[in-house]
Amino acid sequence: MTLSYTLSSSSSSQQQKGIVITIPILILSVSVFTIFLFFLLSTLSYKSLQLLPTTCSCPPPPPSVIAPTKDDIDWVKHQIQMNGLVMQNNVLRKGINPRTRAQQLQDLKEFKGVSHYEKESISDNHTALPCPDELLVEEHHSNYGEPWAGGRDVFEFLAESSHLVPDSQVLEVGCGTLRVGLHFIRYLKPEHFHCLERDELSLMAAFRYELPAQGLLSKRPLIVRGEDMDLSKFGETEYDLIYASAVFLHVPDKHVWVGLEKLKDKLKVNDGRIFISHNIKFCSRLGREECTKRLQSLGLENLGKHTHDSLLFNHYEIWYEFRRFKV
Repeated sequence: MTLSYTLSSSSSSQQQKGIVITIPILILSVSVFTIFLFFLLSTLSYKSLQLLPTTCSCPPPPPSVIAPTKDDIDWVKHQIQMNGLVMQNNVLRKGINPRTRAQQLQDLKEFKGVSHYEKESISDNHTALPCPDELLVEEHHSNYGEPWAGGRDVFEFLAESSHLVPDSQVLEVGCGTLRVGLHFIRYLKPEHFHCLERDELSLMAAFRYELPAQGLLSKRPLIVRGEDMDLSKFGETEYDLIYASAVFLHVPDKHVWVGLEKLKDKLKVNDGRIFISHNIKFCSRLGREECTKRLQSLGLENLGKHTHDSLLFNHYEIWYEFRRFKV
C-alpha cells in the first residue's frame, strides 16, 4: 500500500509531478527524527545542569573515628576470654628468656646480642643505620614518668578534639622522643608534622631509632632542634593544631607569654587550635580578668578545660584549649 501526494505548479505549461512515499519509509523517518530529538534535548538538559550552582545543603560527612569504640573494646575482651587468657608472671620458661633493659644493654655491650658478624670492618658493616645500644633497648621509653603507651591516648584526644584530617598541619612544641608524635606522623600526610625540641638525646632517639623502627622515614617530619620558641625554620606554614604537653610547666611565666604570642601567629584563624596540658598557671596567676584581657590582646580566646582518660592504665590528663579569633 502506498500514499501518493501530488504537487501542482501554477504554470500551466509545467508537467505535473508526484512524490510517492511508502509506509515503511515514513515510519523510519519519524523514528530517526524522534531519536535525534531525544538526544538533542538530553544534551541541552545536561549542559544546563552543569551551569547550575554546585552548592549542596547535604549534611557534612561524619568525622572519622580515631579512638577505639565500645565495640572495639568488647571485641578484645571477648578474644581474651575466648582464649582463656590470665595474666602471668613474666619468668623464664620454654622459649622465653625475659631480660630487663639493663640486662639487654649488658648483653649488647658484652656479646653484641645473639647473632652478629664477627671481625667486621667499617667497609663490610651490614647495618645501614647503626643505632646506639641504649636506644635499641628503649631506655628512652622511661623518660616520661608514665607508660609509653600514653602517647596514643594524647594523639586520639587531640586529633578528635581538633577535627583533624590527614591533610591537616600540626606543630608540637617539645616532641621529645616522639611518644605522641609517632601517631601524628603515621596519620598525617608526609611533611605535615612539625616539631621544635631542645633535648639532643631525645632527638637522637627520634631520628636513630623511633622513625626507622616504626617505618616512618618516608613521612619526612620536620623536626628542628631549637630553643626560645624560634619558629623561623618552619616557614610560612599555618597550623590546624599546635600543642605543648607539660612544656610550659618548666618555663617562667614571662617567657610563656612571649612564646604564646609567637605560636598564635602560626595558628589558623578561627579553625586552628592550641592545646596546653596540665595547667595554665602562667595565666591564672594574673587573676581571671587580667588573664582574659591578656589573652584577648593576643587575639586568643580560652575555650575551656578538657580531661581525657587513658585506655590502658588508670590515668587522665588535663588540657586547655585556645582559639585565635583575629589576625
